[in-house]
Amino acid sequence: MTFLLSALRHYRRLGIRPKTTPPYAPRTSGKAERFIRTLLNEWAYAHAYRSSDERNAHLPEWLHLYNGHRPHTSLKNKAPISRLGLRVNKMVRLHS
Repeated sequence: MTFLLSALRHYRRLGIRPKTTPPYAPRTSGKAERFIRTLLNEWAYAHAYRSSDERNAHLPEWLHLYNGHRPHTSLKNKAPISRLGLRVNKMVRLHS
């Protein structure tokens, strides 16, 4: 089973529907392409994994770092989670 098919099945179980970028929308396409490049560089090919299963096991941790801790220049060097406006005590619960 390919990674993409596995991911789509996992999304379906979670009730997540993939979205496509609209045609002829370079700003949106560029954002999606930049995320994919970051995903490949910082997660998929950042380490020599022994198997696809080992790589897939590291994805939730990488997503947590990407969304919760990694600074994004487009967000004034804040992590995406900062946009949710959570209070500090809620952030602590997310890490528990």
